[in-house]
Amino acid sequence: MTPLVAVAVLVAALTHASWNALAHTIKDQLVAFTLIGGGAAVIGAVLACFTPLPHPAAWPYLVVSALLHIGYQALLMRSFSLGDFGQMYPIARGTAPLVVTVLAAVFVGESLDARQAAGVVVASAGLVGLALWGIRGSGSTPHWPALLAALATGLSIAAYTVVDGVGVRDSGSPLGYIAWLMILEGLMIPAYALYARRGLLLAQLRPHAARGLLGAVLSMLAYGLVLWAQTRAALAPIAALRESSILVGAAIGAVFFKERFGTPRIAAAGLMVVGIGLMLHAG
Repeated sequence: MTPLVAVAVLVAALTHASWNALAHTIKDQLVAFTLIGGGAAVIGAVLACFTPLPHPAAWPYLVVSALLHIGYQALLMRSFSLGDFGQMYPIARGTAPLVVTVLAAVFVGESLDARQAAGVVVASAGLVGLALWGIRGSGSTPHWPALLAALATGLSIAAYTVVDGVGVRDSGSPLGYIAWLMILEGLMIPAYALYARRGLLLAQLRPHAARGLLGAVLSMLAYGLVLWAQTRAALAPIAALRESSILVGAAIGAVFFKERFGTPRIAAAGLMVVGIGLMLHAG
């Protein structure tokens, strides 16, 4: 992983945490994801006009990825509606890197050296430990439906990460792949919202339009950078480094949502730094 790729993934982490926080501020999660998905689809359509079509070999991956992203968005909406941002976001993001490591080894044939593997494990342990210790330390009984939704979200993240990692490499046009992925996945939730809310939808969207559309821009930028990085480096280290977004999410939760930023989050930050160091200096 070159420094340029690492910087791109870290910027993606920042923008990803930001758009998730924007989505969380909109209490009606269907409205939030309708704006974000619809905005991303429009941006993707504009981008598709100026980029080559992906190679035919990439289209099966695009279709499967779009379906996985729709499931991911539904699970993320469910997680945010059931639990706190500062707990649901770390669990969802922190479970993904280890699963990606296994899937990339099995289906893509990628192998990590000992230090890279240790980096993935250390970073993931810190992130998942942050979430679980935080629940234990709060003194409250875990809300199992919220936890299961967050864990399922993490599994869906791992699945689409591997699918897109293969698909974008076969596409011949990373920008074209990104554009068509945004189009395919971005239209589904708005279509469902139109059906579910019918004549009420436009009035419900209007008060949140600015935040939702900003979230769409940040969402597309975040994942576009990750897809580009996946054409330049192995999937598992990118997935782990991307999850530094959890530290950004913890800071956002503390500053904007008034959530506690205590010892567990500081410990997780230290583990994350160690894990990143192992991933970037392996080889």
